[in-house]
Amino acid sequence: MNPPKPPYPAYRTDTLPLENSFATLPPAHYTALMPTPLPDPYLVCTSASTAALIGLDVADTESETFVATFTGNRLLANSKPLSAVYSGHQFGVWAGQLGDGRAILLGDVPAPGTEPSGRLELQLKGAGLTPYSRMGDGRAVLRSSIREFLCSEAMAALGIPTTRALCVTGSDQLVMREQAETAAVATRVAQSFVRFGSFEHWFYNEKHDELKTLADYVIDRFYPAFRASENPYKDLLTEVTLRTAHMIAHWQAVGFMHGVMNTDNMSILGLTLDYGPFGFMEAFNATHICNHTDQQGRYSYARQPQIGEWNCYALGQALLPLIGDVEETQAALRIYKPAYSEKFEELMHAKLGLQTRQPDDRRLFDALFGILQDSHVDFTTFFRQLGNFQPGNDDSHEDLRDLFIDRAAFDAWALQYGARLQQENSVDSERKLAMDAVNPKYILRNYLAQIAIEKAQNKDFSEVAKLLQVLEKPFDEQPGNEKYAALPPDWANDLEVSCSS
Repeated sequence: MNPPKPPYPAYRTDTLPLENSFATLPPAHYTALMPTPLPDPYLVCTSASTAALIGLDVADTESETFVATFTGNRLLANSKPLSAVYSGHQFGVWAGQLGDGRAILLGDVPAPGTEPSGRLELQLKGAGLTPYSRMGDGRAVLRSSIREFLCSEAMAALGIPTTRALCVTGSDQLVMREQAETAAVATRVAQSFVRFGSFEHWFYNEKHDELKTLADYVIDRFYPAFRASENPYKDLLTEVTLRTAHMIAHWQAVGFMHGVMNTDNMSILGLTLDYGPFGFMEAFNATHICNHTDQQGRYSYARQPQIGEWNCYALGQALLPLIGDVEETQAALRIYKPAYSEKFEELMHAKLGLQTRQPDDRRLFDALFGILQDSHVDFTTFFRQLGNFQPGNDDSHEDLRDLFIDRAAFDAWALQYGARLQQENSVDSERKLAMDAVNPKYILRNYLAQIAIEKAQNKDFSEVAKLLQVLEKPFDEQPGNEKYAALPPDWANDLEVSCSS
């Protein structure tokens, strides 16, 4: 595959025109510091598509300069590295001051097409101790860095709002987790890494001037149209609430589970942020918990929409001093439920190949999730195979039927679905094309990531590159790559991810 070409002359690493808009904020918002170098770093993987976003010559990503820069061993010209302070609610409990405990922002670079700022920030995750590391070591391990890299790029390919990942570099330096593991640095890319918790920090510290400074920065840089509004801070809350609702609707529609929806992991731009103990739904279980640390199931699949709303209310509380009125704040937040429902309905209609809206469609969707739950059907496989369904032709969906333990329940639902398709005179061939364009064949299953990680731990990075290549085209059939769409093997049942992942 030829790497994508940037829409302007490519930069080398050492010619990237770096600035740092976040560093223009008052010093209370961050700590300026240098990354901690790693010995003998090496390149693990690179995303050509993310490199193209910032105009970086893909050929340069294998250079020593690239590896040293994105490990934190070498600074770019004009670099003003820093770690941001923020606070947040963790598992629903106020945790106080947090901050970038292992992340260092290098700055931002031009990225035409990424409106409104036209720039993207580059952040090193795992670049060493910061004042916000608390009990941590400021490092990331190869295992978690590869997972974040692959999922960031997979989510982008699925069309889900997300931060991106430029690369992962590694070192033989050991760090301790449950056991000794090798260190790594992941370079994350986004318009901004400002979080809900960034605003909560100033609210709970009763520093409303700093709160306003941060809000004005976000509005001016990312939502400049709000400046003409009677209450730009209400508009900010409304927009962030809308984006969050839409983001989580996308999560639910593809079966993605974040695992740690703390307010410090929620993006002010509605981006999927901080990939830790994430997972994609396999055998469907609405109460599934992808994070082994989440003993109470706060962040289960079924609860993600509710938690998204809760987090928006936490942000609303923090912005209340600026909005100035409780009712106005509540009015901004009330958009969440209808926005989520509308977006989820839209996505579900597309997943089922329905072009019109009918009053009983919600019942059809609810019945579907009911039979998926009862038979624990693989989420991705079901929706992908559903594209082959033809009303009145049982042979067309025999493989689909075989996914269910309770085949009679599927048959009953299939009759409803078939009648619904005939109601709008659906054309089978056209519908399949449309459904295959929104129902992925390939997702980042935990076992696939684990295979790639184990090879990488032995200095074989080929499977990481191959898996990235597959995940970048999740809707394509990709003849020859069918094994990457296979159901998890039995050994994968024992895989666990936690907040340390």
